[in-house]
Amino acid sequence: MRNSLTKDVLAVILGGGAGSRLFPLTQKRSKPAVPIAGQYRLVDIPISNCINSEIGRMFVLTQFNSASLNKHIKNTYHFSIFSSAFVDIIAAEQTPDNQSWFQGTADAVRQSLKHFDQHEFKYVIILSGDQLYQMDLNAFLDNHIRNNADISIATTPVVANDATEFGIMKKNEDGFITSFVEKPKFTDLENWQSDTGEAMQALGKNFLASMGIYIFNKEILYNLLQKECMQCTDFGKEIIPYSISRSKVLSYQYNGYWTDIGNLSSFFEANLALTDEVPAFNLFDGANPIYTRARMLPSSKIDGTQITRSMVADGSVVQASEIDQSIVGIRTRIGKGTIIYRTYIMGNDYFESIEDILQNNQNNIPLMGIGERCVIKNAIIDKNCRIGNDVRILGSESLQDQDNDLLTVKNGIIAIKKDAIIPNGFIIN
Repeated sequence: MRNSLTKDVLAVILGGGAGSRLFPLTQKRSKPAVPIAGQYRLVDIPISNCINSEIGRMFVLTQFNSASLNKHIKNTYHFSIFSSAFVDIIAAEQTPDNQSWFQGTADAVRQSLKHFDQHEFKYVIILSGDQLYQMDLNAFLDNHIRNNADISIATTPVVANDATEFGIMKKNEDGFITSFVEKPKFTDLENWQSDTGEAMQALGKNFLASMGIYIFNKEILYNLLQKECMQCTDFGKEIIPYSISRSKVLSYQYNGYWTDIGNLSSFFEANLALTDEVPAFNLFDGANPIYTRARMLPSSKIDGTQITRSMVADGSVVQASEIDQSIVGIRTRIGKGTIIYRTYIMGNDYFESIEDILQNNQNNIPLMGIGERCVIKNAIIDKNCRIGNDVRILGSESLQDQDNDLLTVKNGIIAIKKDAIIPNGFIIN
């Protein structure tokens, strides 16, 4: 780990609010703790980007359902006693000086400054806890320092149809941002085109969207939060627009894969995209691994299953008939004759013992996992679910949005809630 970076930089990972757009996956856990890709958590992405970029001092800010996140980070990120690296969680707290919870991204950082003061640093890099990308943050920081910027914003080129969902900015020929608009109307986009380079323009990506990833010089950040913008609660909506005309705000254009997976649909599609023959997000990049909790699990056992375009995590026992374009998470059990298509199964936190299996069979309680002769399509199966035999869970656009104790339907995707028990013969289609 480069000593200069460890000494000069603090990374701050924003855990987000209540995560309502990702409900029901955030019903019992914070957004950064949501499982992805069968064995990781969302928070593993920004932490891994930091580690791979030799940035070793990280704070994760959260205030909702943080127990699962605390446990994951405690059990995962252990550094050498000879290193200054750490990953610390700062949960919102009421103090004699402040009786309120975090009111937004900027307010979360403002309330956490007293914890940052225990360390020496020159720069703060602020990352989101609900994005999927692999970025060399080292190059981002080097660009910031080389251009003598006060603030740097990571930007990504987008097409017109996507531009209305982001903060869009324009830059001058030196790369400094001259203007910013939050989620512009489609009819106003013509005035917000930027020179994104020939390769991006050939794809119709003529607009620079903020990725919600920032670098601040320490003095600039403290001055904004404690003096100039004391009432500002959000970086994207308030701090950044305020700073553009007053500070040197630099655009760092990132042309690699990046997606915001803050809602259920984007989360679902981002996970299934990992099963592509050549996925845009490369989990198999040995130079930039995604780190997570080390588990001592056996290899998966697969019996009589036709598997295509899918990923199967460790510790699984699969006897399904077919699995296609799906992710099967750790410790998953799937019974005979079952068909799984376009589904993300998060897996289980533990194995059922033989004694538990015998007792559940006697009490007609489905075993943990997915039973026999089931058909599951366009679905997310959260952790520790018990799905009986002959169950049909068929998500489609014709399904109306709904929510009950067992499941949620949004945009045709069926999400079976964590710990749900689905009886034999259950049908939703």
